[in-house]
Amino acid sequence: MVISQTAEYAIRAMSALAIVPAGTKIRAADLGRATGIPAPYLSKILRRLVLAELLVSRKGRGGGFSLARPAAEIPFIDILEAIDAFPTDGRCAFGWGNCDQLSPCPLHGCWSRLNHRLREWASDSNLAEVAAAAEGDRRVQLFPDLG
Repeated sequence: MVISQTAEYAIRAMSALAIVPAGTKIRAADLGRATGIPAPYLSKILRRLVLAELLVSRKGRGGGFSLARPAAEIPFIDILEAIDAFPTDGRCAFGWGNCDQLSPCPLHGCWSRLNHRLREWASDSNLAEVAAAAEGDRRVQLFPDLG
């Protein structure tokens, strides 16, 4: 897996929220059911996304979670950084503790290229692409009560 389970879940949750009409509030329980993310795990992820100001949360009747800004203004890199998906610089993918260009492990060059490409994709892609792909696709019915 190129990204962690937490990163995948964060992207999945944010993508689900991107395909509902802007401003629609979705309860955490409904989001968990629609995305298959376990409730305790989802709760921690949502908290981090709210703190990163990617989501807004409203408690009580009529409350729930919604995107804090338009989907086109939320690149995947913001989501991944909010949940600390990228390892700290110098962390060795080969398991040697730390490595860098001066003291590389056998995986350093390949892993650095992969990390660079992941960051590039995450910077160039945003939630509007998810919403556009889901638009008009009858299979994408995550929240049937919305219409």
